[in-house]
Amino acid sequence: MALKPELIEVLACPKCKTGVRVSKNGKAIVCDTCRLIYEIKDDIPVMLIDEAKQVENTEEY
Repeated sequence: MALKPELIEVLACPKCKTGVRVSKNGKAIVCDTCRLIYEIKDDIPVMLIDEAKQVENTEEY
């Protein structure tokens, strides 16, 4: 089951509070501002800064 668009609209990065998007493969939430990748586990976004993956460039996600 994919995340509902309504949920994505209200989600914000817990670090910078800007909007986020779903990754191209649908397995993560991406903050382009902070360059953080938040994993989606069992259809639930894990929006914890400590568990996010820092990346150099979010374009590939």
